[in-house]
Amino acid sequence: MTTHQTTLSRRSFISAALVGAGALATFGITGCAGGGAGGSSAAATYDVGIGHLNSTAHLLAFVAKEEGFFEEEGVRATLTQFSSASELVSGLESGKLQVAFIGSVPTLVNASNGHDISVFGGAMTNGHGYVIKGEYTKGLSSWDPTILKGKNVAVPRTTVQELELYEICKKYGLTYGEGDGYDVHITYFESQKDAYNAFSNAEIDAVSAYSPYMSIAVADGASVVYKCYEEDIFKNQPCCRQVALTEELDKNPDLYAAVERAFIKAYAFYKNPANKDKAIADVKAYIDIPEDEIEYEVFTPDYCDSNPDPDYQATLALKDDAVEFGYLKDFDLAKHYNTSIYDKALSELEAADSSNTYYADLRKHFSQYE
Repeated sequence: MTTHQTTLSRRSFISAALVGAGALATFGITGCAGGGAGGSSAAATYDVGIGHLNSTAHLLAFVAKEEGFFEEEGVRATLTQFSSASELVSGLESGKLQVAFIGSVPTLVNASNGHDISVFGGAMTNGHGYVIKGEYTKGLSSWDPTILKGKNVAVPRTTVQELELYEICKKYGLTYGEGDGYDVHITYFESQKDAYNAFSNAEIDAVSAYSPYMSIAVADGASVVYKCYEEDIFKNQPCCRQVALTEELDKNPDLYAAVERAFIKAYAFYKNPANKDKAIADVKAYIDIPEDEIEYEVFTPDYCDSNPDPDYQATLALKDDAVEFGYLKDFDLAKHYNTSIYDKALSELEAADSSNTYYADLRKHFSQYE
């Protein structure tokens, strides 16, 4: 491997249809050569299990599947929804998955704890924040995160949202912790789903939210405390990453390049305004919420970007923040990053379609931040 070496009832919807790792069939890998960069069906065939979360932001996989981009690249992809990062990591390690969309912080924590996983692409940048019950903003024309003072906040453990809360509290001079004696009272949950479900209880005033929970909360009358892109400290905040076993990236670079080309094509497709309605329909096939909520999550300007770029530098900065806050022990992130596969896949697509402005935008971003 060449590593990067630089230094509903909507609530009933949320609770339903989550598939655990035990329900998966084992997916094999066949084929030996990549292809398909020009857009026609590839000669080689790869069977690939892809795990995702209950999030509209994982649309790269949804669009690539529904629009036939996997098939164009010789990939037979099976998409399965999971409820947690730990299930996704287990799916990779058991061989039931070849690709998983895992949150950036859980990826960092698992890597630092000895799991030999590596990031080879991106899935979502920004796209999360906090919401508070509408009763607390009634009559207010504006507010900032200090509105969380004295409130009980539901937070999923080992997530970028948890780390963000610590950072935002520090910025606004708020103390935080479990129980009394703090400005912000934190109640921890094992998943975003559990945290959001607790938001319906009288004891919980605010909750973290990533897509689609933000739009669901707003539709149910909650108010947005902040969206991460609105805070300077969270600009270009990496959320979910494309993750695989390090040894599999070493052994099967052509497979992962084929998958990456499909994801890049999906990005170019959904970014084209002419394809907006179709992209929403593609997401709805996997995340069954109203179309207007999907539009809110996916197409609100600046809020969320389902970008396939690995974004090594942004993730490195996030790792350093996590270390600073005592969230994890420091480790060499470069050993758990592979940017060469993305670079290769994007180069092949650029060569086949040199006038594609979306590929050009991705290249500019990669050149600037990698």
